[in-house]
Amino acid sequence: QVQLVESGGGLVQPGGSLRLSCAASGSIFRLNVMGWYRQAPGKQRELVATLTSGGRMDYADSAKGRFTISRDNAKNTVYLQMNGLKPEDTAVYYCNLVQTYLNYWGQGTQVTVSS
Repeated sequence: QVQLVESGGGLVQPGGSLRLSCAASGSIFRLNVMGWYRQAPGKQRELVATLTSGGRMDYADSAKGRFTISRDNAKNTVYLQMNGLKPEDTAVYYCNLVQTYLNYWGQGTQVTVSS
């Protein structure tokens, strides 16, 4: 079994920054994809960014140039550095891990961008 625990969400003013962290524990395979998705009220969950264990990154257009995904494979931890936050970035952010075609989700962390 795999557990994902997110941290780092909160309230920030427009233009501010936040860093999200997600620590994975349990049966973590060497080859996997970790990433972040978000879901705003009344909207579907959407991709923010993913990063494979081999270093391949993928970003949503809305995240390019503002957000940076990184990971520490030794700690099975993925990070999302978010800069230049906008009110439209307000959502619950979910950590995701995919390995051997199995999909795991964290409980989510709230990010609110408001003045």
